[in-house]
Parts: sequence; structure tokens; C-alpha cells
Amino acid sequence: MGSAHRVGVVGLGVISRVYLETLAAAADVEITAVADLDPARAEAVAAGLPAARALSVDGLLTSDEVDIVLNLTIPAAHAEIALAAIAAGKDVYGEKPLAASFADAEAVVRAAAAAGVRLGCAPDTVLGTGTQTARAFVDAGEIGRPLAATAVMATAGHERWHPNPDFYYQPGGGPLLDMGPYYVTALVQLLGPVAWVIGAGSQLRSERVIAQGPRAGEVVPVAVDSHVTGILQHVSGALSTITTSFDTVASTAPPIEVHGETASLIVPDPNNFDGAVSVRRLGSDAWEDVAPLAGIAGAARGTGLLDMLRAPSGVAPRASGDMGLHVLEVMTGLLESAGTGSRVEIRTRPERPSLVPLG
Repeated sequence: MGSAHRVGVVGLGVISRVYLETLAAAADVEITAVADLDPARAEAVAAGLPAARALSVDGLLTSDEVDIVLNLTIPAAHAEIALAAIAAGKDVYGEKPLAASFADAEAVVRAAAAAGVRLGCAPDTVLGTGTQTARAFVDAGEIGRPLAATAVMATAGHERWHPNPDFYYQPGGGPLLDMGPYYVTALVQLLGPVAWVIGAGSQLRSERVIAQGPRAGEVVPVAVDSHVTGILQHVSGALSTITTSFDTVASTAPPIEVHGETASLIVPDPNNFDGAVSVRRLGSDAWEDVAPLAGIAGAARGTGLLDMLRAPSGVAPRASGDMGLHVLEVMTGLLESAGTGSRVEIRTRPERPSLVPLG
């Protein structure tokens, strides 16, 4: 098998737990260093990992014991950490979005290409059996020519459950940049890259109140649109509509529906790896479940990093930096359009990654 891939983790917040579990269970990965703005948190995490040391952020980024940096910081720090890791010759895999702005994300992609290092970006949930089965079904022509899709993410806001939700309501956050990556990435997986977008947005209120944890009752200012909706035209000609909201109470709309000439498909929540795929064919009055056709069963966050580490030399990871850049351009394009009222052209054109075999 060769030497283990040595991973250093920067940022040890809520999302880090599942990543650490996934990587700790991988025989070809060794977590050698962890870092956080809270040194005590880093020490506590390192104590539970047999080969890890708690380091400062700078110490981890320059450590000779780290080959790849897993960047789990808040969105505002994504580009800074990624660029520093790339400058140190490290491969980088980061949480979504790739950066808080498209310009910063472009700088990260250029730097990785110039340095000859690998760059990956969440979400990797689309590699599970849910989205991959739906994609295999569409690719096989089972719904005829794809015409359109809808994507809906509607919640009451993360302050209801997250103990430190501040960054969700600052630039780089909001429902679109936080949750949109799952839905936009799934739409690109299903229908291919996007050519142009039109968006609109609103803000229900200027403050949010933390509901749980030690900061319960504290007020968080809102500096972003908390409800964003838009239209995406894919290069293929298919049209998608997307709604992401932190302003709703509940929704009965399926997370994603794809409509073709001969059938419509319900795609499960792209924030999860699995879930039921259902089809209703032209002339039928009932939805039928589609058996799993593709994707990694039982996957968890960190799967995209493992895919990158295990990809043959010269083969782009499925959760790639190029895909992360395109998804971010789509989302920032929607926000730009919401501000100007104009259609925004999308310049990036990533290739759809290869289908994930069922397993």
C-alpha cells in the first residue's frame, strides 16, 4: 500500500468531527497534526488521535510531517489558509465554499496549478448513492431528454441549532453560499455546467437570536440576503430553478426534481450521501423507487478527500477545485444578479467528473 497520506487538519469546529472519524477509519491515511484558533481545543483533539500533534496554524502549514491540509476553517479564512498551504507545497482539500469571493477562489485555483499541487473542495455528498444513482438514471436516458430541474432548501435559520452561527450571516455565508453548494453541485452533476444565471434576494430581518448553547439569547447581526432564488441555464440547454432560504418555517417541496421528456425524477437531499430516488414515468400515476445504481454506500464527509488521495496521478478528483470554482461562480453570479437585476454569464466550464461505481 505504501506510505500513509499524512493529513493536517486546520479548524476543529462542529464539522470536523465527522471528517476526523472518516479519516481515522482509513487505513491509508494518518492524521499527523491538528490546529485551531483555540489551542486547548487542538490539544483535546490531538489527545484522541494516535499520531497527531497539536500545532499552531502556521506550524501545521509548514510542518514536514504534513502532506495535505484539510481546511475546515470558516469561509472568510478559506482562501488565506489554502494559499498559505499551497505556498508551502501542500495539497489542499477544503470545506465549501472554495473561498468567500470568486476572485479569491480564482487565486487559489491559479496558485494550486502553478505549484503543481492537488486541490479539492467539498461538497462530497454528491458522491453517495443518492445523487449518483439519479445521475446514472439520467445518463442512461431513462427520463428522456432532460429539460428542467428544481432545487429547494428552506429552513428557519442555523441560529436555531448552531452554538456559534455568526459566520452564517456574514459575507461568505447566507443560505446560498452555505447550503447552495450542495444543490448547485448536484445540479451540475445531473445536468452539466451552467452558462448563465439570474437571481433575486431578500432579507427578512437584520438580526438573529441564538437559540441554544452557552450563547443562547445573544443577538447576531445579519449582513447578507437570507432568502435567494434564481434561474440557472445549463450549457446543455436545461433550465434549473433554485431557492435557498433561512427565512421559512417548513417546506414540502422535494430537495431536487429533474424533469425529462418521458419521466420526472425525485433526487434526495444533496446534503446527505444517500436517500431514495423515485421516478414517475409519462402515463403513470405512481412514483416508483429506483434501486441504487451508482455511488459510495455508507459514505460520510471526508469521502471526497479520500477520492482525491487515491486518484491515479494526473486524474482530477471528483470533488475538485475546478468544480468548487464553478459552483462558487454560479452562486456569486446569482448574488450579483440579485443586486443588479441583470443576467450574469458564467465563464468557467468544468467537466462533469466520472460516475462513481456502486460500492
